[in-house]
Amino acid sequence: MTLFPDLAPSPYILAMTGAGLLIALVAWLPLVLRRLPLSLPIICIALGAALFWFAPIALRPLPGEHPRFTERFTEFVVIIALMGAGLKIDRVFEVRRWRVTWRLLGVTMPLCIAAIAGLGVLAGLPWLVALLLGAALAPTDPVLASDVQVGPPKAGEEDEARFGLTSEAGLNDGLAFPFVHLAIALSLAAATGKPWLGDWLTFNVLWEIGAGVAGGWLVGRAFGWLTFHIPSDSKLAATGDGLIAIAATFLSYGLTELIHCYGFLAVFVTALTLRHAHREHDFQREMHDVTEQIERLAMMVLLLLFGGALTSGVLAALTWIDVGLALATIFLVRPLAGLIGLLGLEAQRGEKLTIAFFGIRGVGSIYYVAYALNHARFPQAERLWAIVALVILLSIVVHGLTVTPIMRRLDRSQGRDPDAPEGETVPPPGLSGPAG
Repeated sequence: MTLFPDLAPSPYILAMTGAGLLIALVAWLPLVLRRLPLSLPIICIALGAALFWFAPIALRPLPGEHPRFTERFTEFVVIIALMGAGLKIDRVFEVRRWRVTWRLLGVTMPLCIAAIAGLGVLAGLPWLVALLLGAALAPTDPVLASDVQVGPPKAGEEDEARFGLTSEAGLNDGLAFPFVHLAIALSLAAATGKPWLGDWLTFNVLWEIGAGVAGGWLVGRAFGWLTFHIPSDSKLAATGDGLIAIAATFLSYGLTELIHCYGFLAVFVTALTLRHAHREHDFQREMHDVTEQIERLAMMVLLLLFGGALTSGVLAALTWIDVGLALATIFLVRPLAGLIGLLGLEAQRGEKLTIAFFGIRGVGSIYYVAYALNHARFPQAERLWAIVALVILLSIVVHGLTVTPIMRRLDRSQGRDPDAPEGETVPPPGLSGPAG
């Protein structure tokens, strides 16, 4: 008998060890990267690529080979991020004070959809695939854009750039998803010959947007009352358990999806409503912190898989013209469309340039493509995945390397000290724009 009969570790022990390392990185890396021109997503992708390249893992985490898992996991990550984004926003909802948001949604996003779809057609994609590509790549991602979003509740980090990018990421699904459904409707109509326009306008546009907003507001009002205003000692805020935000996320998404409306939109509206049920309560921070921790952990797992997909061949179907399309999306389409949408806005030039440049693409784009491919047949699916993956990779690298120096420069230009301890970075009075 040997002292160590079996030195081969079990998959369970390896998974537990890896999970411990992952959680440690979630807690530690943001502190290390705070002042460096590097981002957590870049580190995660590099780790995932190395893991699937060198480790004897038989699984190939390609989205085309695991379509249902891709759709559901990205769906989970996005709704958690949307709840976190909504809980961050301190600005009271008023049409005038949210002008930057309406410009980004009403001008910038349609321009992005049209421009990317047009470039896709020029690149040789079938026009339906090009439309889906435009709808998937136009929205600013709520998951990977945390470095350019507002700070935690009552942190005071809510200049026009951070607010614009946070609110846009929260609400743009209400405009992007109808165009995803438009591509699906046209694909199904081409196969069946059935009319599509009436159903798309009445159901996918009017009903799903309207019911999503109304349903999210009702769930938010209910949770706001139960959390802060119920006339007894049993207020949910008294528990101090921020997990109630996760409950609100799941209920908002589940109930609104049951009536077939846009759950993403509903979750963000629920978060805004819950945030403003009692804007000064410290429990808002508890809910935000729990949501952020779960979001970061889920995001790291997803990006590890994305890194594995890169080494498993998700980019294999790319052509040189596709590379040009991806570069144009990051460096031309979003910046130009962003600046056009912000023409005439009362904001500093630096804020406008920051908003226009940091239209980060990420997890939401993966979800939209997976959702569409799971609901209709589109040609050249592998090429579509390759283009989307390259745009996301470029966005993570380019925006990740530039976000720290650019945001620090923006803070200094507005009188904030980016190196001050948390809670001491309150913006000075007189900031340009409606938030001033």
